[in-house]
Amino acid sequence: MSLLGKLKDRLFKSSSRLGEGLEEIVEAPAVVATPAAPATAPVATAPVATAPTATPAEPAPEAPPAQGAAEAARPGLLGRLMGRAPMPEAPRRVLDDAMLESLEELLIRSDMGVDTALRVTANLARGRMGKRLSVDEIKAALSEEITRIMEPVARPLPIYAKKPQVVLVVGVNGSGKTTTIGKLASQFRAAGKLVVIAAGDTFRAAAVEQLQVWGQRAGVPVLTAPEGSDPASLAFDAMTKAEADGADLLMIDTAGRLQNRADLMEELAKIVRVIRKKDPSAPHNTLLVLDATTGQNALLQVEIFRKIADVSGLVMTKLDGTAKGGVLVALADKFGLPIHAIGVGEQIDDLAPFDPEDFARALTGAA
Repeated sequence: MSLLGKLKDRLFKSSSRLGEGLEEIVEAPAVVATPAAPATAPVATAPVATAPTATPAEPAPEAPPAQGAAEAARPGLLGRLMGRAPMPEAPRRVLDDAMLESLEELLIRSDMGVDTALRVTANLARGRMGKRLSVDEIKAALSEEITRIMEPVARPLPIYAKKPQVVLVVGVNGSGKTTTIGKLASQFRAAGKLVVIAAGDTFRAAAVEQLQVWGQRAGVPVLTAPEGSDPASLAFDAMTKAEADGADLLMIDTAGRLQNRADLMEELAKIVRVIRKKDPSAPHNTLLVLDATTGQNALLQVEIFRKIADVSGLVMTKLDGTAKGGVLVALADKFGLPIHAIGVGEQIDDLAPFDPEDFARALTGAA
């Protein structure tokens, strides 16, 4: 299945929320207008009904119009042959200020953030104000605008001639760092690269074991240290080993840490300092792995991790389990950091390069 297929299949929570919300917005005027029609009809017909009392033949002429209406409503020859009734026209609504405000609220509820939602709707309104739009047309316009925002940040992880290229992977607890490392290692090995993994979360034996499992799946060696060892020391030793082995890439896992724990963030800063003692240009990439289910909290994580570890790119995981996929648009709009890959499942091939057009269409439910 293609990435777009997986996204459309698994981003159903985001796309269904947006789709249902758009239908409510577009169809809202029709719901309000229908009760008003019967209220005016009796007022107009009452005087007319009492005036022509002396014409007994009046009911007879009413039959032909009804018959004519039935003829008009009857499907044409081709429709009868194919057994298909004419398709009803899609509901439409004039794009005005009230509708724009409803669209803004819908995008904010999808975790796109206030600033990004305002920017998206303002750009969508250009050249469309006063026009009658259907749900599909709005989805297409939203998809186009989201694609425009995200195209500049859709970049794969760069590969340098420098050996070993040191890739430091950071993030909060449970964000999916370990599985992301395993999936990336598998992809780079399939591309002919010699990859080494360092299990830098030395405080949790379960984390080391999990990384070893992923290393086996990817066919990549995993360097470890005794439980409780200094992770900065392990990173230094791993760089020495990877250099001696002629590895192309060294991927260093780190312990998950909350961005509001100063002691843990200082430990991460120490890892970066020690790495740079071995190679002043390292780490060559610092990937921040974000959990899509955290929503707007991801923005705060990016701000803090950038200060500590000089984040160079993002990987967004768990997009298959959330209705908060819009946060990725907010991240692109606010920070402009490269988005290297997105995760849409637990399998080893469920980490895919970020494609802005496919993502936008899946997020909005556009055809």
